[in-house]
Amino acid sequence: MPNIGPLEIAIVVIIALVIFGPKKLPELGSSLGKGMREFKSSISGDDGPDESLRVDSSVEETTTDDEPTPVAEAAQDTQAQTAVPAGHAS
Repeated sequence: MPNIGPLEIAIVVIIALVIFGPKKLPELGSSLGKGMREFKSSISGDDGPDESLRVDSSVEETTTDDEPTPVAEAAQDTQAQTAVPAGHAS
């Protein structure tokens, strides 16, 4: 099997640049890198931090005490549906 040298790599990069264009090429490189990292971690069984599960610290939750959040409303609805009246306990 022949070795891949700098000339072959340059030819592949030029062809990719012509096909995809200069605007799309960085996005493709980024997604390729993420895919390779994900594949490598799945093969090695590494359970390190996943970039897709990171929490964005710049986003702040702004809720007021007046309005319950949808999760709180759902929890209240569930509690109301599962509550058993005092005289009907089994």
